[in-house]
Amino acid sequence: MHDLISFPIPLGAVKNGIDSGDTAWMMVATALVLMMTPALGLFYAGLVRSKNALNTFMMSLGAMAVVSVTWVVIAYSLAFDKGNGFIGDLHNVFLRHVTNGPRTGLAIPELVFVCFQASFCIITAALISGAVVERMRFGSYLVFAALWACLIYAPMAHWVWSSNGWLAHRHVMDFAGGVPVEMASGFSALAAALVVGARKDFGRQAILPHNGVYALLGASLLWFGWFGFNAGSALTTGKQAPLAFTNTLLAPATTLGVWMLIDYLRGRKATAIGAATAIVVGAVGITPAAGFISPMSAILLGGLAAIPSYALIVWRPRTRLDETLDVLAAHGLAGFTGILFIGFFAQASWNLTGNGLLFGSPIQLGRQAIAAGAAPVYAFCGTFILLKLMGLVMRIRVHERDEGKGLDVGQHGEEAYTRGEGAILIRPEHAFDLEYEGSAK
Repeated sequence: MHDLISFPIPLGAVKNGIDSGDTAWMMVATALVLMMTPALGLFYAGLVRSKNALNTFMMSLGAMAVVSVTWVVIAYSLAFDKGNGFIGDLHNVFLRHVTNGPRTGLAIPELVFVCFQASFCIITAALISGAVVERMRFGSYLVFAALWACLIYAPMAHWVWSSNGWLAHRHVMDFAGGVPVEMASGFSALAAALVVGARKDFGRQAILPHNGVYALLGASLLWFGWFGFNAGSALTTGKQAPLAFTNTLLAPATTLGVWMLIDYLRGRKATAIGAATAIVVGAVGITPAAGFISPMSAILLGGLAAIPSYALIVWRPRTRLDETLDVLAAHGLAGFTGILFIGFFAQASWNLTGNGLLFGSPIQLGRQAIAAGAAPVYAFCGTFILLKLMGLVMRIRVHERDEGKGLDVGQHGEEAYTRGEGAILIRPEHAFDLEYEGSAK
């Protein structure tokens, strides 16, 4: 629960208010979460066409650069400084007043806390790229990621994880990011897809993933990093960290099994892309609930999360919405499911916070419903307005010619795949011309 809960510190392990075991675990957890961003790049790259694989990976990598700096310069202060119920103030801009001493209420250095929270903001901004890959300008996306971190992510993180946040005051339970990570990215992705518009080939021809192995490997590495994401959100090695760790194993495993079963019942085949997507959906679903529900409830959540997300992914291509990699279904809807699930299945005997409806506290379901309603509205509207304003001062979408030849060449002057031995070597900017001439003949 980030800075909302103070945990007991084991005797003999503390020096100057810092617990060495907690600090070591949090540095490992931070590294695990940072690894998730290139893992996301690999996952996304496998899901697009080969001519856009490099650009798709670069969008995740680029987010690591701009969001890291943006976080320490201003976004951290907006998220975790006192401020008001909506947003923090500016006392910690440029890390002013941040020391290597313990974070208030915790037994880890504040610098480690800063880095851990930065890793969350980085991957959340990177997630949104999945909605606009194959047609958004690389530079425009980087500007968007920096602004989005300050204007959308930081306030939403403040709502639930700052002691002054308005959802925190209402005792909303969000262990590892159902509000600022999952619903924020999913509904922001929807807004981004609407503003940027559909790909020129969307609805005219089949647009298929080019490398299922990349997608499977990326999703598997994401699952691995998610143990740091969820268990690290306890900010200690105490009681909730082992619970979150266990639930992060069980929920995605169950989602994967249910998803493959649905795939088999629909088409008599368990697809690789479906399996990769299922891992992500299960991990997203358990993210807000990881430290609040029992392991058996985590299995139930994993199974339930598969159903609405699968249905939306099957239905969405039948519409005119080109939300390319289904960020809304995999993150927005799964995060929404997880947040509401807490309202039913939170169990005080497994956590340090309280019960849900089925264990004697009906009011908690109402609190969770408030969060589930407010987060999509703010993320969608804020992102829509942000991108519309950006469109007034810069070009957001690539030219149609660059979209046709691929963003690897058009945005980076490189290609993800080199030609085989004995092939004629050509400059990347001429590749599309020769391909077009050959197809015309």
